[in-house]
Amino acid sequence: MSCLSSKVLLLFFLTFFSGFTAFGDDKCREVRFSDVGWTDITANTALVSLLLEGLGYQTKSLQLSVPVTYVSLKNRDIDLFLGNWMPTMAADIKPYQRDGSVETIGQILAGARYTLVVPSYVAQAGVKSISDLVRFKDRFRSRIYAVEPGNDGNRLIERMISDGKLGLQGWKIMESSEQAMLMEVKRAVQRKDWIVFLGWEPHPMNKKYDLTYLNGADEYFGPHQGSSHVFINSRKNYAQECVQVGKLLKRLQFSVEMENALMGWILDEGMDPKAAAKRWIRQNPKNLSQWLNGIQARDGSQGYSAVKKFHQL
Repeated sequence: MSCLSSKVLLLFFLTFFSGFTAFGDDKCREVRFSDVGWTDITANTALVSLLLEGLGYQTKSLQLSVPVTYVSLKNRDIDLFLGNWMPTMAADIKPYQRDGSVETIGQILAGARYTLVVPSYVAQAGVKSISDLVRFKDRFRSRIYAVEPGNDGNRLIERMISDGKLGLQGWKIMESSEQAMLMEVKRAVQRKDWIVFLGWEPHPMNKKYDLTYLNGADEYFGPHQGSSHVFINSRKNYAQECVQVGKLLKRLQFSVEMENALMGWILDEGMDPKAAAKRWIRQNPKNLSQWLNGIQARDGSQGYSAVKKFHQL
């Protein structure tokens, strides 16, 4: 082989492996999310997907229940779940934390709440705690409205009913979807009927209706009316294998106000989740800089500039 040919071959290999290093392993090219169908998780996933696409990644969101989400993370069928509400999901994640198949990368939200709520006109009539429900069971028709079967909140309500500690024996949990449950709330509020249901914050329901979060469910939903934090879960070793994605996820910090805005646009204005995410980023450019400072795109370029260029921000 001639000296010139050797130099050409060496240049080829250097170029190839340099590009490979910049772009990362192909197993990181596609980022797979679980979206369990709650609007806050849909909004979070849309915004993070928008950032990753601007950095050169492909994204895919799969509609999965909470139990299937954790099995899928364990089996490496998905990479990320942006909706680990704690402490209410402690029982869901515990087996996977114990065997090391699911990891917590970071906290995406603080200041959340998750427990049973009533319209404030019901609270003003005497229902301010879970224990008050029993006295007015006829007004509630012994029904608690909730979301999709398999949800962690539903299981906590089922335990509240079955263990008998709060006197809710004989009550029924009315399972549906987030949207169907909120339609029941809307009808009840319009008629000033009594209703108790599974509520959480952030969510536009807190702006649309005057709600009271009930006391007395500390054993089930945690203290301070279900005070919660939301964490990012990943399959084992994901942040180590996909370093730039992991670095970004550890940096993300959302707020209740931010998520209320995103969910409001999605639910009340019918916006596509990614369109809502782009609208929020355009209105809050400082956050984009904070999240992407020091992050590399898959082609090795500066992440902030890459995302702005890709999405024409």
